[in-house]
Parts: sequence; structure tokens; C-alpha cells
Amino acid sequence: MNLNEFLSPPSAAARPGAPNDKIVLSSRVRLARNLRGVAFPGWAKKPDRIKACAAIQSAVEGLPQMKDGFSQSMEALSALDKQILVERHLISREHAAKGAGSALVLSRDESFSVMVNEEDHLRMQALRPGLQLKEAWQAIDAVDTALESRLDYAFSPELGYLTACPTNVGTGIRVSAMLHLPGLVLAEQVNQIIQAVNKLGLAVRGLFGEGTEALGNMFQVSNQMTLGETEADIVERLNKVVAQIIEHEENARATMLEKKPRVVFNHIGRAYGILANAHSVSSKEALNLLSLLRLGIDEGMFPGVQRTLADQLFILTQPAHLQSRYAERLSADERDFHRADMLRECLRGVSRPVVQPPAPPAPPLDKGP
Repeated sequence: MNLNEFLSPPSAAARPGAPNDKIVLSSRVRLARNLRGVAFPGWAKKPDRIKACAAIQSAVEGLPQMKDGFSQSMEALSALDKQILVERHLISREHAAKGAGSALVLSRDESFSVMVNEEDHLRMQALRPGLQLKEAWQAIDAVDTALESRLDYAFSPELGYLTACPTNVGTGIRVSAMLHLPGLVLAEQVNQIIQAVNKLGLAVRGLFGEGTEALGNMFQVSNQMTLGETEADIVERLNKVVAQIIEHEENARATMLEKKPRVVFNHIGRAYGILANAHSVSSKEALNLLSLLRLGIDEGMFPGVQRTLADQLFILTQPAHLQSRYAERLSADERDFHRADMLRECLRGVSRPVVQPPAPPAPPLDKGP
């Protein structure tokens, strides 16, 4: 099956109307599971990995949630296909490096993704747009329950689910939300928020997870502990923290627009000017500028323009997605040229931002003689 024909277009991936999608781009719940009596993927010999992969892949393919889905061994996917999947957050960067003995099973609507023989035998995740952590947990819990009746999981009555990394032992759950926080970044408050979140036992990472940059003012907030709490408690705790971050972001935007409107207008105006006129734009620069364009759309500075435009361009301007549009192999410089061409074309009908300049200070009162 051809991956490009299977994946939904970016316009569908950037669908609007999800809860709190002004700030929360997506919610994800991931579970790590392993087979009893089978060596972890990092320790197993190649024939054993291939055997375990075949058994797991067959069990996952048979789930009702995976009907008409995509299933492929990692060695059969091209490097470009793998990078597209990473850019869509459907597989990890680590799984993209896998070959024989590893696989991917993806649901028709791309809301479920199962990585076979990544760090663990199974890394299954549910993705939902906006703030839908509870819904994502309920969805992946149903998949996990169905698989547990088909596969013999490695489980300890004392420790819970056994995993390759000790930090995942217990529930094996990772709950995360992808947040767009330009207000906190512009107000220079984001580091305070990160420190406060870390003290609560949660982690804040970049766009593509651990060890990556917060490009485009996007941050992943997730739990660190998987032992000693129930899955429902972990989901609820993260949900409350994300709600607080949303409030801080909204306040930061409102305060900046009230007290430093010209700073905000300058950032958004410059971003629009470069995106709509430049002839060479790097991937990193595009994400950072599109973040400001999205902020301007959210604050009504581009009347009639929907934030889905920015969300689609977040996807389309990434290297592998850009490369897939062209038959020939592109160098980094050529990608920068084509990216700029695409941005200018997509923004051709978008007028410059409309801003209300701050009112001039009132003249002093004439107190008379």
C-alpha cells in the first residue's frame, strides 16, 4: 500500500473546531507494552524480532479500530515516508531509524498508531485534535484491552507492566498535549511556566519530543511518572495543568496587546512581510514565522482568514512534506526556495495585518489662569 495515497491531506489533518484548539494543537496518550518471555527489541536477535513483529502486527491488524488501515514493515518504507510520518507525529524519530523486525500499523483516520518493536514491543497511541486527553485515553484503553486478549503481556503484580525503560514501568502510559504558546514566549514568561510544570513532576519538551527544540513556539507537556498512580489520575492531573497553562497563555496575550501592542504588531507584521515576500525560507524560520501568523489570525488581525491556513502550512513547509511535492531530489537550498514559493502563493490572497494603533495620550487639562 502506498503511504502517500493513504495519508489524509494536510487540509484534513488541520481540521478546526476541536476543544481549545486555539492553544492546544493535539492530545496524545501512548501506552508501552511488551510480550511475556520475549527479549526487549533492543536485546533481541534479529530472527526473534522478526518473529515477534509478525505476531504483534497480525494481532493489531485484526482490531476493529484498524479496519482498512495501513500496515507495513519499517524496512519497506522509504526514508522520505518515514520522515513524513515523523512530521505528522505518527511515529517517533527512533522508530524511523528501524528496519527489519519493526513495523507500523495506522488506523484509517490516523487517530491510532501502533509502533511494533520500537523501544518496546508495542508503542500504541491515540491522537485527538485540541484538548481531548480523556477521550484519547478512553480510545487507547479500548485498543489495549482488545490486544491484551490476543497477546500475552509482560506484567508483574507488584510493578505493573514491564517495559524496556524503567521510567515507563507500571502503567506504561505517556499523556501529552501539544501547546502553541507565543504569548508566553513574547512576554518572556515561558521559562517560569516550564519550571513550575517541572516541579509538578511533568516534562516540557520541544516539537518532536525529548531533546528537540520548541520550534514555532510549540511545546509538549507530558507526565514523567508512570508508577504509583492510576492512568485516570495521570490523565486528570495533566488535564488540570494544561487548563492552567491555557489560562496563562490567554492572559499573556491579553496583557501584551494591552500594554505592548506595538511589540506584538511588529512581530506579526514582520512575520507576514517575510512569509508573503521572501524567496528563501528555511524550515525552522517558517515554523517560527507561521507561529506569529497564527497568533495574528487568532487575534483578528487577518479578517476572514482561518487558523487552519497556518496549521496546514505548519505541515506542508516541513522538509519531507515539501520534498514529496517534487519528483526530483532537492538540496537544502532548493527546498528553501520552493518553500518560499509555496508560502508566497498560499498567502497571495491574505492582506497585510489590520491593527488598531494605540490611542495617543490625552492632552493635559487646561486648568485656567
